[in-house]
Amino acid sequence: MLDKTFDPQKIEEKHYREWENSGAFACDPKSDKQPFTIMMPLPNVTGSLHIGHALNSTLQDIVTRYHRMKGCDALWQPGTDHAGIATQMVVERTLGEEGVSRHDLGRDGFVKKVWEWKEESGGTIVNQLRRLGATPDWSRERFTMDEGLYKTVIKVFVQLHKEGLIYKDKRLVNWDPKLHTAVSDLEVEQKEQKGKMWHIQYPVEGETVEFITVATTRPETMLGDTAVAVHPDDERYKDMIGKSVSVPIVGRLIPIITDEYADPEQGSGAVKITPAHDFNDFEVGKRNDLPMINIFDTNAKINENGPKEYQGLDRFEARKKILAELEELDALVEVEDIKHSVPYSQRSAVIIEPYLTDQWYLDAETLAQPAIKAVEEGKTVFVPKNWENTYFEWMRNIQPWCISRQLWWGHQIPAWYGPDGKIFVAETEKEAEAAAEKHYGKKTKITQDEDVLDTWFSSGLWPFSTLNWIDDSPEVQRYYPGDVLITGFDIIFFWVARMMMMGIHFMGDVPFKKVYLHALVRDASGQKMSKSKGNVMDPLELIDQYGADALRFTLTAMAAQGRDIKLSEQRIEGYRNFATKLWNASRYCEMNECKAQDDFDPAALSYTPNQWIVGEVAATKVALDQALEDYRFNDAANVLYQFVWGIFCDWYLEFTKPVLQGSGEHKEETQATTAWALEQILILLNPFMPFITEELQEKMFGGAKLITTAWPDYGADLKQDEAAAKMEWLIRFISEIRSVRADMNVPGGAKIKLLVKDACEHTQEGLKAYDGIIKQMARLESIEMLDGDVPKGSIQTLVDQTMLILPIADIIDLDKESARLGKEIEKLKNDIKKTEQKLGNKQFIDNAPDEVVDEHKSRKVEAEKTLDKLAQALKQLEAA
Repeated sequence: MLDKTFDPQKIEEKHYREWENSGAFACDPKSDKQPFTIMMPLPNVTGSLHIGHALNSTLQDIVTRYHRMKGCDALWQPGTDHAGIATQMVVERTLGEEGVSRHDLGRDGFVKKVWEWKEESGGTIVNQLRRLGATPDWSRERFTMDEGLYKTVIKVFVQLHKEGLIYKDKRLVNWDPKLHTAVSDLEVEQKEQKGKMWHIQYPVEGETVEFITVATTRPETMLGDTAVAVHPDDERYKDMIGKSVSVPIVGRLIPIITDEYADPEQGSGAVKITPAHDFNDFEVGKRNDLPMINIFDTNAKINENGPKEYQGLDRFEARKKILAELEELDALVEVEDIKHSVPYSQRSAVIIEPYLTDQWYLDAETLAQPAIKAVEEGKTVFVPKNWENTYFEWMRNIQPWCISRQLWWGHQIPAWYGPDGKIFVAETEKEAEAAAEKHYGKKTKITQDEDVLDTWFSSGLWPFSTLNWIDDSPEVQRYYPGDVLITGFDIIFFWVARMMMMGIHFMGDVPFKKVYLHALVRDASGQKMSKSKGNVMDPLELIDQYGADALRFTLTAMAAQGRDIKLSEQRIEGYRNFATKLWNASRYCEMNECKAQDDFDPAALSYTPNQWIVGEVAATKVALDQALEDYRFNDAANVLYQFVWGIFCDWYLEFTKPVLQGSGEHKEETQATTAWALEQILILLNPFMPFITEELQEKMFGGAKLITTAWPDYGADLKQDEAAAKMEWLIRFISEIRSVRADMNVPGGAKIKLLVKDACEHTQEGLKAYDGIIKQMARLESIEMLDGDVPKGSIQTLVDQTMLILPIADIIDLDKESARLGKEIEKLKNDIKKTEQKLGNKQFIDNAPDEVVDEHKSRKVEAEKTLDKLAQALKQLEAA
């Protein structure tokens, strides 16, 4: 017997343990089934489950469970990323609490400590994914620093270097002065803040006193200026082009050059060029063959290239000193208050410094061409498709990828240096030594590059490195390319694009056929979640409170393509109520002895409501399949919700209640049909709400676990049009009466008389067949045919061509209800007017997100429908 209430805490751990121990998550490379592959976006080993992970993992799990039940050999490949900077910081922080630095331990000792930390604390998120009900093949779990993946990374680096696609170069990078490493764009956070724009006069060399004014937010970088640029079409400066200006304080003469980067409409139209400390200036410097003077050391302090009195000063101390000196020189002509974006390191929270340094680069432009072509030709399709434009925009303007990081934790770059700086790239130190001996003609000491590879380099190989590509395993042939990648849109560039480039280059084919990109999970008001705002929703706390099924279904139901999720606890509570509704419906079935029959044939039923419900089950499955094939997860959830709550619980169980509680000829058939329909619900709902469905299946029906149950195939003969038409009429009939009662504020407990006028033969048959059901569900005391005039004090409505008359004058105060409806109508009119004004406001339309505008439009349409309905009701009352 089922418990009176559903308690997720009692059953979730038990069922997950049974699933995992059964081996149901595992793929089978020797199987003759159709393979289905999905690669998990690998979470950082330092991470813990956040709400974005919960959404991403839920959608992946639904797709995996669905294809597993459809008979595929499903591989959902799990694993974690070694997360270079993040992990190194965590371990350094832990050591710092013990008064130890990584330098005290040395590189080998520190790396050993990181491995120890990984073994003790690195599995947190993996266990948290289990709480959510995720079912990847844990037996194949990989880590980007494990031996097989390490060998793959090294082999790939060496091969790309041989092909000339990896090289060393001196270029600008995002430099973290605290962590002393280059960081990727993904690890740079642009923060809008107040600042200053300083306008500085540079004296033009010549006999007459002449100045050119430039503006900068970073006056300390003027120590590294090597030119002033003006637009070639700017008439104001045509006589100055080719002359030189003197950099204040430094006194260095630098040329006035032309470059289209200078914007005549901005400020004076002249810009100072500091190629070693600004990304745009770096490109100008390359185009114009300018010197590149690096004025900072790795700590962002002025180095030996600055004036002696500035050397050793922090960049911001130097700024203060420079501004004071410019004031003395009368060279500071204006100080402007501005708001601008300042780049911060996400890891260390210090301001990033564009820094000129020697790094390893990958020729991304060359690798990008086949990856662009693959999407153009439809070999990989983005869902929603508009994200392809974002992908193309980035790939067609791609820059060399800086792949080296100044860290100790990560894949150490397989390059060794001879005494004269000669570079030897090889898979092993032994091979590098042999190459060096051949080059120098004798055994020569070589030293390995201390840098490690960018974390995204190894994660870019994930779709094939995890399949033991290094050993040319059968799994590579079977599970590559993947069928779909499900991930967030924010890592299109950093991960999706790089997997495309690497996969095509090394495998000759795209790494996945489809890329489904979900949106962000925001708070209920649409704000991005952050600890500082205090609006973060912890998925584990939500699971504790509402159950994993409620959280999973909420996220799925709200995952509309291209639209951010506005998550609230009220929504999760609502879908917990959905789980409760299913549980209570199952208890009702159990109490009415609805049991599965081995010989049950859903196509051979005689009672119309039973014929109808099996047809609705089949139609629901068709709609569900289509939604899942199209990755319309919210539509899939809505199909299930509407069927379970709306059709099965609210209509079918109510239609059949008199039969189940009586002893008529249809009772046994209805018990068996109800049991069959409930079991189909559990199967169809299982990928979305695995815990409650598994528990109900076990308690109600026994047999095999749902996780290993085959996806149903009902055939086309379950949909009976005649039965569907009869039940649809019955639903319309009851719904119309309920609607009138609600509009007129008739008390729920009041039973009223129904008079039927001009009933066609079809309606008369329906009234005769379902008299008891209609009376019970519409709260009627009687149903009578009317040939004469409509009694005074009655409300009239139509179902098809039949007039329904409800005498309600003795039940409600008609004048009072007329006044109430009049007030509601006025309020609706005011609401519609306000919405129209907002939608007519160009500023609102231009600035509001599309979903907010759509919400207002939808609200207006619904209000207009309600207004029309209430106006009709008021008209009826006045006529009565």
